[in-house]
Amino acid sequence: MTHSTTVALPPQDLLQRAKRFFAERVPHAAAFVEKEGPGFLVLRGQGGEEIALHAWADAGGKTRVRASTLFFDQALDRFLSTLPLETTVEVA
Repeated sequence: MTHSTTVALPPQDLLQRAKRFFAERVPHAAAFVEKEGPGFLVLRGQGGEEIALHAWADAGGKTRVRASTLFFDQALDRFLSTLPLETTVEVA
């Protein structure tokens, strides 16, 4: 599933929070950095499951985030609920 929203954080702060959250706050389904770069982060879980996040500032200066996963939907929803959301989370 793909989750999209707008948050009141700079993109880099959001990605740093994601790294900490999935390494420390989801012990039964932890995920760790596999790849990262400016504006993106790929985390890999113990069973090979993946979480891909992309964060960027749109034309209006708002931080948009898009995250995709097959098995970490509940943990991803939990992570997004910890953020200062500016819009609701859309799931497709």
